[in-house]
Amino acid sequence: MARRLRLGMVGGGRGAFIGAVHRIASRIDDRWELVAGALSSDPERARLSAADLGIAPDRAYASFEEMAEAEAARPDRIDAVAVVTPNHMHAGPAVAFLRRGIAVICDKPLAATTEQAEAIAAAVRESGAPFVLTHNYTGYPLIRQAREMVANGDLGTIRLVQAEYAQDWLTESVETAGNKQAEWRTDPAQAGAGALGDIGTHAFNLLGFVTGLRTEALLADLQSFGAGRRVDDNAHVLLRLEGGARGMLWASQVAPGNENALRLRVFGTKGGLFWEQENPNVMTFAPLGEPKRLLTRGGAGLGGGSSQFTRVPPGHPEGYLEGFATLYNDAADLIAGTGDGALLPGIEAGLEGMWFIGACQRSSAAGGEWVAR
Repeated sequence: MARRLRLGMVGGGRGAFIGAVHRIASRIDDRWELVAGALSSDPERARLSAADLGIAPDRAYASFEEMAEAEAARPDRIDAVAVVTPNHMHAGPAVAFLRRGIAVICDKPLAATTEQAEAIAAAVRESGAPFVLTHNYTGYPLIRQAREMVANGDLGTIRLVQAEYAQDWLTESVETAGNKQAEWRTDPAQAGAGALGDIGTHAFNLLGFVTGLRTEALLADLQSFGAGRRVDDNAHVLLRLEGGARGMLWASQVAPGNENALRLRVFGTKGGLFWEQENPNVMTFAPLGEPKRLLTRGGAGLGGGSSQFTRVPPGHPEGYLEGFATLYNDAADLIAGTGDGALLPGIEAGLEGMWFIGACQRSSAAGGEWVAR
């Protein structure tokens, strides 16, 4: 497809964080152009936000319902819509656009409740339109390298997996001090879960993406350390994976000294891997009985797993925005019919994340019982 794909956006207007990330990422590979939006639930803010971004007035909508109906009727309708609202507002726009055959690129987690998630899943099945969930860390070159190495048997049979995602920004109760991001992320009605949904789902998704193993049962211990906080801000989870492998997952937003510390360790019968998001361009590979090897993104000899998804020469760092951009690039290939989307997180990844959240909540509420599928 020679032309840029036309992108719409729901949410992401003035004052929003993740909408700007999606817009930047969509343009990195020059595959997308933002042409339409319902950028706020406040019609005036939506209008002003659209003007800020150069969206034509006739494609600046006051609601996602209006946008879905109008765009579906246009000969130059959008090719996909990015849904970048708080979690409880994912289902409405996603279902509305899917039912009109328009692809959806949705921020994670899938939804705030199981019912909302099931509504999205039903719409995906009924429409057949592409659905992408932006677990952006799956787009990092060395994460795709790790996945390839596991699949090729370089680590042997996987035995142990440790995933953690630690932050410190909710150590104090900033949600009571006017922090908009904290306000909705700590509101159970809008977020559905706290650290579990916000960052725990990333760690859980990454664990499964790299190893290819499904979690069969888990045991969780959740805490809310923030005064008066109604969602979890710390989670310790034990995992039983298919094939007998075992896993540990820690997600916390009250760990001082951690900014965005997503880490993954994978150990098999033939070796181990270690990767951390804050230094994403290197990965340690430890073959059993041999010296450790430091693999670099774009380094010589890695093959397709890393170099296929890197944009700049070795030594020039790639990271957060480029991870999102890789998903947007893969989504463009899928919609244009030039790619199969095999590495894209989709509706199944979203449902896995919702199972993870619900199972952790049930396990912890029961005093730490194992919850199986």
